Amino acid sequence: MIEPSNENVCDSEQTLDINPLADLSEDDIEPIKPPSSFTPEVQPESTQISHRFRCPGPGVFQCTLTRLVFVMAQEAELLYWNVQWDESLLQQAGKTAAGPLFNITCSEDAVRQLHLPHCETKEALCVDGLLSVAHVFDDGISILKPMRITDTHVIVNVSHLSAFGLIWNFVKKSFKIPEAGQVLLFLRFKDTVPLKINVFLLHERIHLSEVKKQQGNDATYIETSSDCVLHIGQRYSVHCEPEGLKIQPNHAEFWKKLGPNYYPTFEVFLTANLEVVTLIVKDQDGNEAWRRDVFVPEKDRVSPEDSAHHKTKIDEDKLLLIRSEFIERVSAEGLNKIVDKLLERHIIIDVEMESGTCEKKSRANKVRCIIDTVRRKGNDACRHLLDVLKEVDPTLFRVIVPNEAKKTSKEAHELWC
Repeated sequence: MIEPSNENVCDSEQTLDINPLADLSEDDIEPIKPPSSFTPEVQPESTQISHRFRCPGPGVFQCTLTRLVFVMAQEAELLYWNVQWDESLLQQAGKTAAGPLFNITCSEDAVRQLHLPHCETKEALCVDGLLSVAHVFDDGISILKPMRITDTHVIVNVSHLSAFGLIWNFVKKSFKIPEAGQVLLFLRFKDTVPLKINVFLLHERIHLSEVKKQQGNDATYIETSSDCVLHIGQRYSVHCEPEGLKIQPNHAEFWKKLGPNYYPTFEVFLTANLEVVTLIVKDQDGNEAWRRDVFVPEKDRVSPEDSAHHKTKIDEDKLLLIRSEFIERVSAEGLNKIVDKLLERHIIIDVEMESGTCEKKSRANKVRCIIDTVRRKGNDACRHLLDVLKEVDPTLFRVIVPNEAKKTSKEAHELWC
């Protein structure tokens, strides 16, 4: 169910209005005071973070983590957290998300007004009817008319609490208006050689703690100035100095990732022992949107020995991953051809061939014995076995190693060597 209401008319005078209480009667609030800042109790639950704070009485209170402002009529405990938008509801209303969706609980009639933070530029705020507030509840969504839009917040009166979030008029947001953005960097190190830097292009209002929580203990936040200006729907790419580092994807469109899940926009693989890496974010026209020098701690740098060891481990793991299907699918005739080829390449010796193909063993046990014998010999042996499988039975190879079958011979050689 969608309950429409009149859109807000925003002019330049309104964006400069800093009195958040002007539209409330004297009975609604205590005498006007500046907001009191508070840091809520943070309660991690799996990948979700909830915030709890007990307001001591009537007044105006601003959360330092989310920048939400609550106008309270009485003492009460607030509990709020970020939830996923329902895109189908937004599409029905002709809207798109312009900020996180906060589910808010509190005792009835305690919260009189909400100030939802925005990061729109003054140019954007002058677009008539651009921003409004969605009130999402069990039966659907209603569009609330803002009481006022300042240069930092959108203000609405509330009577019943559930989920609230900022939304754009979809048509009006089609104009290319710059957005306040941020670039967050995380160095991932556990079980990752080469190391990689996860690059997040996010809207400025996303709090660092939310992203840190999802990256977990296997990543270190790289502290650097993150502010930049981004455009919704525009393509961006990441570049490095020195050149030659692996970066994926080649480019990505910037859309507002409003949680509760945050995934890297780009991954930069540190395949060399580098002390400093210069990361550059460029727009689709080649203009630089952000550039920073990133220092890699000495303890986290990749040595040639680490890289070689990791490549060896990857090859052995790949063979281990397909072991069960290999055993199940290869025919007795195919196994004999594979064993002959391995013997010709000096990967196995006569004794190992005779032990692996003993007539008393079942076909499956013969395959199992040959695979495990090769795996114990390391990276080169594993590579040769896969090469032989591709030569002897290309159809089976395509079935159990589908990703490798799609590569060109040059790419396959680079991967396995």
